[in-house]
Amino acid sequence: MAALNVSLTLKFAPKPLLSLPKPHLTSSLSSSSLPPHSDLQNLQVSNNKKNGFLLPILENPIASASMVLLLSASLCFSDPALAFKGGGPYGQGVTRGQDLSGKDFSGQTLIKQDFKTSILRMANFKGAKLLGASFFDADLTGADLSDADLRGADFSLANVTKANLTNANLEGALATGNTSFRGSVITGADFTDVNLREDQLAYLCKVADGVNPTTGNATRETLFCK
Repeated sequence: MAALNVSLTLKFAPKPLLSLPKPHLTSSLSSSSLPPHSDLQNLQVSNNKKNGFLLPILENPIASASMVLLLSASLCFSDPALAFKGGGPYGQGVTRGQDLSGKDFSGQTLIKQDFKTSILRMANFKGAKLLGASFFDADLTGADLSDADLRGADFSLANVTKANLTNANLEGALATGNTSFRGSVITGADFTDVNLREDQLAYLCKVADGVNPTTGNATRETLFCK
């Protein structure tokens, strides 16, 4: 019996299984083809450095807009003189915060010109067009403003003492704060719609006379002098 079992085993021995070759993965997404996570981060940082620091800013709309505003501001104020340019299309010289004593502006068109905080003692503005110009906190002591068009000009906090305002048109001008016209000649000046402090109004009414040749308004009437 034992011999029979051995013969059967030898006769019907199982055939070995065929071993198929394992396929090689060639996909680009194979983990073996990708760098480790830390290496990938280093690669991205390196690429950003090569492309410049503006790349992440430009990808962010808010950061990009902020950068544009910052660059615009730097261009506007890189030259200190640009910050003190006069306003409007006329008279582009630097006139704000300057010592312009005795300077001749007579007959010039200086619409909306910026003379804020400037020293304009004895300056000549005779016959100048100064609509909407700003003399805020400026020193106009002894300045010649005769025949000047000063409609809508800003004289807030300005020192306009001993100035010549003969036949000047100041319709709608601002004269708030400590604006002073003491000692000024106002013959023929038009103060229509100019709000003055009571002490200034009282003083000007003492010296007011004449009629403005441009508007035809009497100086005393424009000041509502009693």
